[in-house]
Amino acid sequence: MKKETKTNPISGIIMDMDGVIWRDTEMLVDLPDILSQMKEQGWRVMFMTNNSTKSHREYIDKLARMRVFLQSWQVINSAFATAKTLKNRYPKGGPLYIIGEKGLHTTLAEESFYHDENNPLAVVAGLDRDCTYDKIKTATLLINRGVPFIGTNPDTSFPSREGFTPGAGAILAAITAATRCEPEIIGKPSTIMFDRALEVLETAPNNTLMIGDRLETDILGGQNAGCQTALVLSGVTTAKEGARWSPVPTYIADDLTALMHTLTEQ
Repeated sequence: MKKETKTNPISGIIMDMDGVIWRDTEMLVDLPDILSQMKEQGWRVMFMTNNSTKSHREYIDKLARMRVFLQSWQVINSAFATAKTLKNRYPKGGPLYIIGEKGLHTTLAEESFYHDENNPLAVVAGLDRDCTYDKIKTATLLINRGVPFIGTNPDTSFPSREGFTPGAGAILAAITAATRCEPEIIGKPSTIMFDRALEVLETAPNNTLMIGDRLETDILGGQNAGCQTALVLSGVTTAKEGARWSPVPTYIADDLTALMHTLTEQ
C-alpha cells in the first residue's frame, strides 16, 4: 500500500466497477460490507463506469442482484453521459450512426435518438461485441464526409473471466486508423462524468476519492478533475505501472478491501 503523507479528509467516493468490484459477474470483494463501512464513515458514494454495454437501469438491477441497493443518482456510465451530452447539443434528438450494444441504443433512445445511417447527426461508437467490418466501413464513410465522431470511452481492453478482451478503444482505434480522425471522448478520462458526479455528490474535488483500476482513464480522469485517486491492482494495472505513473496516485492497494483497511485506519 502506498499513500501520500498529506491528504484532505474524504467526504465523497467515486468508484469504478469493472476490475474494482467485479469481473463480468464474478464479485471481487464483499461489496455490501465495504459500502456499510463507507456509510459508517459518512462518505457519499457514486459508481462510475466507462462500460456502455448496459443501460443505467441495468446497472442498478445488476447491483441489486448482488445485494447492493442504490438510488438512481448513485450510478453513471458512459452511455448515460453520452446521451446527456448529445441531448444538450441536439435538444430534439435525431438520427445517429451507432456502433454499440443494446444498453447504448436504449440509453440514447431515452433522449429521442435513434440508429440511422442516413444523414446522422454523429457517429457514436462504444464497445460492440458483434462489431463487423461493415459497421466500421459505414462509420468510416460517414466520418470522411464530415459527420462528427463520438467515442463513449477509450478503454482498449475489457476484463472478463477469459482474460482481457478488446474494449471500446480497440473499435475506436480501427475507425481512427481508417479515417485519421480522433473521436471526441465522453467517458473517462474526460471530466464530463466527473463534473456530473461532483455536482450530484455535492463534494469538493479535493475531498473526493476516485477509485479505479485503470491509469489512463480512472486515475487520469480523477486527477484531471482535481480529485484524490486510488489505484487498485485487481484489474488491468500492475504495481510497477502504478509506481511509474506521474503524478503517482494518492493510494495504491491490492484491491478494494485492502484500500478500505488503509482508509479507515487513518
